[in-house]
Order: sequence, then structure tokens, then C-alpha cells
Amino acid sequence: MALNTIEAAKIFMTALDQQMIEGATSGWMEANAGQVKYSGGDEVKIPTISTSGLADYDRENGYNQGAVSLKYQTKKLEKDRGRQFLLDAMDVDESNFIANATAVMSEFQRTQIIPEVDAYRYSKIYSLANAAGNGKIYTPAASTILSALNADISAVYDVAGEADLVIVMPYIVADILDNTEKIARYMNVGSFTQGRVDVKVRTYNGIPIVRVPSARMKTAYTFNDGKTDGQTDGGFVPASDAAQINWIISPRNAPIAVSKTDNFKIFSPDVNQKADAWLIQYRKFHDLWIKDNALKKVRVCATSAPKAPESPEDAGGSGDET
Repeated sequence: MALNTIEAAKIFMTALDQQMIEGATSGWMEANAGQVKYSGGDEVKIPTISTSGLADYDRENGYNQGAVSLKYQTKKLEKDRGRQFLLDAMDVDESNFIANATAVMSEFQRTQIIPEVDAYRYSKIYSLANAAGNGKIYTPAASTILSALNADISAVYDVAGEADLVIVMPYIVADILDNTEKIARYMNVGSFTQGRVDVKVRTYNGIPIVRVPSARMKTAYTFNDGKTDGQTDGGFVPASDAAQINWIISPRNAPIAVSKTDNFKIFSPDVNQKADAWLIQYRKFHDLWIKDNALKKVRVCATSAPKAPESPEDAGGSGDET
């Protein structure tokens, strides 16, 4: 039976999106986009609900009427990334195309896309929180890391109350924490749900610590366009003035992350006019937002301060209303 490339593309899109949620260290943020509307392309609609506050009950007239407002804000997905690949017809026939293409795209997403999306999300959270005055500079040391971390956790609780928090921390900082003698009694192992997968993570005072490769936790990155001289390999690199992020402390429901594999295309060698090869075209839209009322509850810490932005837009301001 001839391969139905349209149906195969749909299956690939669904599988790749699920792999992103489960494979990215930041995949848990996509659960907060559950009510986001996406119809393809580079735009999403995010729901915002507001209600009236309490009023006095009147024994003669009963309840005062309240109001509920549900509005959708249209947001543009800032990152629009893509690649295409050729699988030579002599190496891949129709019977084993799916197996080979699955292996190629899974590896591409695991080694290239997931690290890049993670890096973008953490650097944007840092930029937003730091611009809002919720960042601090600190060089991790065994003698001071406990007090520094506790201070930021307390600052979040002071604003958010007993919120469901997440700590995101690079392995190199988590290792210092692990080897601090005073912390042993506060550390435990707990379950952390991400997509359809439950993973075991270490917790501090019941707060899960999501550990991330340090290369994905810099304060700023350059995302190569794949065309400029010296950037033809694409990918991403830390910005020249980037610092190491020590940790991000946030309510679990604060970051709203969206990543969508859009318009995934497969062309057979008979259709592809440029080469006797299967042509795979991959396009990924993604972005992250934090509403202003949630941004107050986020704390970030880095080893040094980035250069001051020229304007709020340069800092990646959320632009959301409270």
C-alpha cells in the first residue's frame, strides 16, 4: 500500500508535540496552556477570567449581582523555527521510511529542538522576572546557598501564599546544594508529573527541584538564523554577556508555555523535484508568557547582572494586564 504522506505527517506532528512535553525539562509549563486556543500559524489565544469581589448580603433583597468576564488575548508566538531534511531513496524505501524518518526526527528533536526550547524559556523567565525587580546576584557557595535559597523561597511565599512551587536549578548548583551538610534532613524524593509521565525528583521542603543542564540556563542566548556567515549550522549559543542562572523559583501555574509542530510536510522521491530523496520539512512555533499578576510570584537568581535593557520591550516585558 502506498504511503499516505498527509496522514503520516499528522501522526508525526502529534508524536513530536508529545515528545516535546515529556522530554523538555520545561515541559511541565505546557500544562498551563490547557485552555489556550491554537488553530495553526504563529498566533494563540489565551483566556483571561476576572470576577467581581464579595459584597454584603442583604436580608431583604438577597444577593448583590456579580460579574464574570472571559476574554481572550491574542498572542504571537515569537519563535518561528524550521529545518528540512533529505533521506536518499536508495537508503530508504517506502516500506521502511516511517521507521527511518521517526528515528531521524526524534533524534533531531531530542538533541537540537528540546535544548533550544528549554534555553529560550528559562532565559525569558529570567528576563521577565529580573526586569520586574525580582532578581538577585549571587555566587553559589556551600556556606551560604541554604540561606540564599531560603530567602528567595520565603519571598515567593510572602506574595503567593502556600503556592505549589517549582525550583528549576542547573546540575552544577544542585550539586552544591546536595553536598551541604545542613540540608540533608530537608531533602526527599517525590513524584513530578510532566505530560503523561511521572518522574522522580529530589525535593527541598516538599518543593520539587527540576535539574537542568547548565548550558540551558543562561540569562540570554543568540538563536542562529542558519543563513548568516558562521551560523549555517543553526542552533543557539549563549549571548556574549550572558550569566549563569542559579535558580528560578515559581508557582507551577505561572509560566504559560506553548510549542506547536505546524504544517509538518513529507514529500516522496516521486514528488520531490530537487533530489531522488524523501523530503521532510519541519516547522516549530513556540513561546512563553507570564501574566503580570503571576510575575510578582517569581524569583530568579544569577551569578552576575546582564546589561540594562534600553526599554521594557528589550527586556521581553510580558505586556499583560493584571
